[in-house]
Amino acid sequence: MRIENVFIDSLGVVLHDFEPVERAVAQGLIAQDIVDANGLTGTHLAHDIPAVELAIAAARVTLDRSKLDPESLTSHVHSAVYYQGPQGSYPPGYVLRELELEPTSSLYLRQGCNGMLGALEVAVGQITGAAQAEAVLITSGENFTASGLNRYSGLGQAYFLSDGGASVLVSADEGFAQIRSLSSGILPELERWHRGDGSLLPDDGQRNDEEMAERATRYSETETPLSETLEKLTLFNLGVIRRALVSADLNAGDIAKVVPINMDGRMVEYSVMMPLGLPMDRSTWDYGKGIGHVGGADVLITLEHLVRRREVAPGDHVLLISQGPGWMCTACVVTVLDLPAWAGSRVRRPGR
Repeated sequence: MRIENVFIDSLGVVLHDFEPVERAVAQGLIAQDIVDANGLTGTHLAHDIPAVELAIAAARVTLDRSKLDPESLTSHVHSAVYYQGPQGSYPPGYVLRELELEPTSSLYLRQGCNGMLGALEVAVGQITGAAQAEAVLITSGENFTASGLNRYSGLGQAYFLSDGGASVLVSADEGFAQIRSLSSGILPELERWHRGDGSLLPDDGQRNDEEMAERATRYSETETPLSETLEKLTLFNLGVIRRALVSADLNAGDIAKVVPINMDGRMVEYSVMMPLGLPMDRSTWDYGKGIGHVGGADVLITLEHLVRRREVAPGDHVLLISQGPGWMCTACVVTVLDLPAWAGSRVRRPGR
């Protein structure tokens, strides 16, 4: 969809201790040949800091960087992949209580690694639709340390899970960047790829706690070959991306930077950059390979990096792309209007 008068007012990111992949190899957590193949160089560890606290810390950075009055916030959307609090609790409420904010609405979005762009789609709808929201705060935080999930293999060999927080403030009035278009879609025929074939009941005596990578592998072995699955999702993703480009009245060649989620460089090159006819140096993989996969926050973490390091300039178009189980995909085109005052500052990395 083509979008008018929706802006990114500010961004905030929090990352803690960097963990070089060499340390993980030495500890036997990942094999050297896998690292040589996927090109990933490290991840970040937040240790015992809860995921929601990482989201809150990122939101504080976002609000500190904004000129908007916090009272103008009329909505909040929180997204997450893994544990955010005890069953029955409402993480967005905790985030807002700690931030001492009281927007009129607060939503909890569970779209996996597509979460923050999914939240951005909701925010755009709230601003341009009947809600007529003035400003929407989006938050996300992940800590995989205490999840019992092996961060180097829990999502397969193409991702290193990473801890961190990200936040974005979306405004109806002004900002340093304009959201030009956003396109999303879902390919439900691949839904079983990540769910597996187990029962949908919680207490049926079957094993429901196996890692997603195991379920995906079994699906490829018994249901649909991985090559066929990858072909289907690549064509589907490209359709979503092309709709975003067309809605923004742009061609792939007009894009200054392509921002994918942080994954195996081969996947970025063969499933995104080559089909778009763009070289890898037009992507942000060289930065993302050392950040790790922070759930749905990857693309906003990287966008903040591009702006803060002045790797984009006014007039540049940036294409954000994320995916999640289901199979879902969202693509968003953002145009930089001006560099904010915080461009050129150092990233906030507590604990380093």
